[in-house]
Amino acid sequence: MKNLLIASTSTVHGSGYLAYLLPTLKDFFSQAETILFIPYARPGGIPYDYYTEIAANAFAKIDKKVIGIHQFENPKEAIESAEGIFTGGGNTFELVNQLYKNDVLLTLKQTLEHGTPYLGTSAGSNICGVTMMNTNDMPIVYPPSFNTMALIPFNINAHYLDPIEGSTHMGETRETRIKEYHVFNKTAVLGLREGSWLEVKNEKITLRGNLTARLFQQNQNPIELESGVEVVI
Repeated sequence: MKNLLIASTSTVHGSGYLAYLLPTLKDFFSQAETILFIPYARPGGIPYDYYTEIAANAFAKIDKKVIGIHQFENPKEAIESAEGIFTGGGNTFELVNQLYKNDVLLTLKQTLEHGTPYLGTSAGSNICGVTMMNTNDMPIVYPPSFNTMALIPFNINAHYLDPIEGSTHMGETRETRIKEYHVFNKTAVLGLREGSWLEVKNEKITLRGNLTARLFQQNQNPIELESGVEVVI
């Protein structure tokens, strides 16, 4: 039974790292004393140890310990024996590249399908989709495949932004980019705004947080989903 929290971001404006999620995480990881952290996305290229320390400081506020997957000799065994798992944000290309390089993507998928509680933020949420193809990140490395865990039947566009009325910016909007994607691909995309997350209990997917999310499907007009509704594709 899948037990996942798929969040758009780790940090909302004016708040600390994971602060807005900590009340939810306290209940979510209630049966776990130690959280396995996957720091492969390494935002800004920061070292794994430093990134793990950031996560550890946040989880200490709810009396949880954190250990990085890079601290284990056998990352597969670390995943299989984990009480809870957290994959942080950063660069999705590098995250996926490292998951393939260390040969743990399938192990992670199978472990999560058997019920180990999992939190993903940003890049760590992107990998829960069918592919990573709706990331906002620059392709700084070339992973062996864009295929990810397919724990949910659609892709995530994290940090989804709406057009700003009156803006003079002439670049493409997120909606434009996703429409470009749907010229060639059928997989639905959920634009997940910062401060929102998905609660996945087995096959039931529920939008949580205070904001709506924008669902894009090929050859259909996008629709807004209200918080608290089940996401059905």
